[in-house]
Amino acid sequence: MNISIEKQIGKNIRRLRKRCGLTQEIMAARLQIAGCDITRSAVAKIESGQRHLYADELILIKNILNTTYDELLTVAK
Repeated sequence: MNISIEKQIGKNIRRLRKRCGLTQEIMAARLQIAGCDITRSAVAKIESGQRHLYADELILIKNILNTTYDELLTVAK
């Protein structure tokens, strides 16, 4: 696990979530409705790079934010 990559992906998620006008609470609620057992606190930790992002969460986040994997996973070099 590369912490700098985790942090960049978290920043991407935060930026895209805000672009959609969603709070962390709403994001967590939408993930829960989609079947993901996650809290607002976990969303905050993902966005700050403090928590690992699982593949199923990534898929749901992509769908909720109506974005592409490129936008989620692009890491500045």
